[in-house]
Amino acid sequence: MRVALLGGSFNPPHVGHLLAASYVRATQEVDEVWLMPAYQHPFGKALTAFEHRVRMCEVMCQETSGWMKTSRVEQQVAEQGGTGYTVETLTWLRERHPELELSLIIGSDILKDLPSWKSWDRIQQLVRVLVLYRAGHPASGTIGPPLAEVSSTQIRDMLARGEPPTELVPSRVLAYARQAGLYGLNALP
Repeated sequence: MRVALLGGSFNPPHVGHLLAASYVRATQEVDEVWLMPAYQHPFGKALTAFEHRVRMCEVMCQETSGWMKTSRVEQQVAEQGGTGYTVETLTWLRERHPELELSLIIGSDILKDLPSWKSWDRIQQLVRVLVLYRAGHPASGTIGPPLAEVSSTQIRDMLARGEPPTELVPSRVLAYARQAGLYGLNALP
């Protein structure tokens, strides 16, 4: 089976994630796209509770006819002493699922950060890397048209100003976040 992995904080998941997964599924001959919420951020970034971020990803996956799934692999790796680095997650997956053909989806916006990634050369040996063209971040070697210019940080900033991000976050994800009292959504009209 051919699986494309899309990792991130998903804090919260948004339409940019959905568009990236849909584009890869439609154009790159993959059977499934797995969302991999970070269990802990390797650079210590504050995150909403893992269970909530997983649940929001699961809610987003519900409308994709089964080709998009949420993986708890980063939690499993962390419970075995992992520190949240992508190379650890990919090594863990390779060891337990050698039958999978794995790709890793990244956005062109993080190309500048790759020198700080642990074992980037090893990551490229473990998986096929797909670099999607993220709007506002042109780079050579990217695939696809510019994808939505949206980020979880932007969404959290909107929420802090009292602006509901209804155009940027799938409605079911927003409903879950509101019900769970995340990001101050329960205080918004």
